Amino acid sequence: MSEFRIGDDDFLLDGKPLRILAGALHYFRVHPDQWRDRIRKARQMGLNTIETYVAWNAHAPRPGEFDLTGGLDLGRFLDEVAAEGMYAIVRPGPYICAEWTNGGLPAWLFASESVGVRRDEPQYLAAVEDYLRRLAPVLVPRQIDRGGPIILVQIENEYGAYGSDPVYLEKLVDLNRAIGITVPLTTVDQPEPAMLDGGSIPGLHKTASFGSRSVERLATLREHQPTGPLMCSEFWDGWFDHWGAHHHTTSVADSAKDLDDLLAAGASVNIYMFHGGTNFGFTNGANDKGVYQPIVTSYDYDAPLDEAGHPTAKYWAFREVLRRYNPEAVAEAPAEASAAPALRTRLTRTVPLSAVADALGDWSTHADVPTMEALGRYEGLAMYRTEIDATGPAVLEFGEVRDRALVWLDGRPIGVLARDHHDRTLALPADARGTLEVVLEDQGRVNYGPRIGEPKGLIAPAALNGRPLGPWRAAALDLTDLTAVRDAASPIDPALPAIPGATFAVGAFALDQPADLYLATRAWGKGSVWINGFHLGRYWSRGPQHTLYVPAGALRAGTNEIIVLELQSGSADVEFVPWPDLGHTDF
Repeated sequence: MSEFRIGDDDFLLDGKPLRILAGALHYFRVHPDQWRDRIRKARQMGLNTIETYVAWNAHAPRPGEFDLTGGLDLGRFLDEVAAEGMYAIVRPGPYICAEWTNGGLPAWLFASESVGVRRDEPQYLAAVEDYLRRLAPVLVPRQIDRGGPIILVQIENEYGAYGSDPVYLEKLVDLNRAIGITVPLTTVDQPEPAMLDGGSIPGLHKTASFGSRSVERLATLREHQPTGPLMCSEFWDGWFDHWGAHHHTTSVADSAKDLDDLLAAGASVNIYMFHGGTNFGFTNGANDKGVYQPIVTSYDYDAPLDEAGHPTAKYWAFREVLRRYNPEAVAEAPAEASAAPALRTRLTRTVPLSAVADALGDWSTHADVPTMEALGRYEGLAMYRTEIDATGPAVLEFGEVRDRALVWLDGRPIGVLARDHHDRTLALPADARGTLEVVLEDQGRVNYGPRIGEPKGLIAPAALNGRPLGPWRAAALDLTDLTAVRDAASPIDPALPAIPGATFAVGAFALDQPADLYLATRAWGKGSVWINGFHLGRYWSRGPQHTLYVPAGALRAGTNEIIVLELQSGSADVEFVPWPDLGHTDF
């Protein structure tokens, strides 16, 4: 057992000063088979601590559920940290941002329109209390005063950028203490006076988030945290990407100098990110500051360890800096990056999405278009069907589209309505009649700002030529089990020039042994990929990302299955390439 506390000038471990040299590593963005490798590489870079958020919505996808298994086994992750001789910082939120869907808040939490968001409101705080009590058996016995690795727990996350409700923060402190959290509690905010004042309360140690001008920003932090150690608990060494924008990178030399300046000033640090990982499945977030911008599948972040866990030039530069400030840094170093196996195969069977929709979703009838929440699912795809019989020109209109809708008439594609283009209306063919079908994609829930918690799907009212349109049959699709797709897929017609939109395509490839792979996506339009049932995430031809990372833990020796859901149009050819293509080439 050890004692960790905040002294007048330093963090103190058993009474002796400890400088925290931490790196952010989100267990929920890394295949669990790779946790230990990434933690070890953090220690080899010169770090002594691992920091992670806790993604509430990943653990609690439905009301009453709480999953701590497999890739969500936070206890195992923290035990791996301890086994490497490192400390841990845990940031359970409840709000985390993190470019993660809905900022980590469960979508079901907002079923009640009166529920609060990040404020002192009874429904919200009751749900937070339940969440923290479910985390207690994982976190409490793993605190450093119980023999575990946890030395700090953060309250909320950059709250000063959102609001100023000291009663809410006080109640979060009380909830954390009530479940048995005894280690020191911190807050983090950008080093702006209003944010530092609004984002914390007395008794919580303030830290800052920034990625440059270290000395200046530490001085601002010191003005608002006059005693105790200085800490940048989010040292931004890179950035995240949106679909349709450029891939973000930062200067290795500039980042290393800013890190050196920070450490030379005597501060502690958490490098955000040390290793970014991947937004597997439908977990990516989005930003909306007037224009909706969904975040890509890769969370590479231009971090010291790339998406596949390989050291980058930034890793070696940071390692050189850190070793000057960490007398206990190990001499061992990880291997350099190596090429992944290159191979080709083909998708050999297909089935239209509409043909398996009945097996993937529970259909119900509604007078107007329902949200995905009303249909009982909180991510992925929904389908809507109604009958139309128009005379002359016809214009289809919805209240709002969240986030992208493919419109079909009697099996023929008519057009696309895209939220990022503020589309709400679509001209249909003259005298349109028959079955109107809409395939709606939730492209990621907003993770920052006032639109957190908003519903997904088609937003009522629906109208045709200004008149109410309905009734509608609708279903949110469950894509966690694709058995129905495998069973229904039939051989591809060789005469088809490409896989059409809204179609599942199935294929296979062989490996002598599991290895990390990069799946090339430039020949495809827009969609998602599953390998051996593991959902790699989304792809989109607009880039900047043009490969999907395939962790070795999702593969097996021998035959491996690949299923592609193509929403636009794409080749039947499948190619795995040696290096990632995120919009730049570093190798």
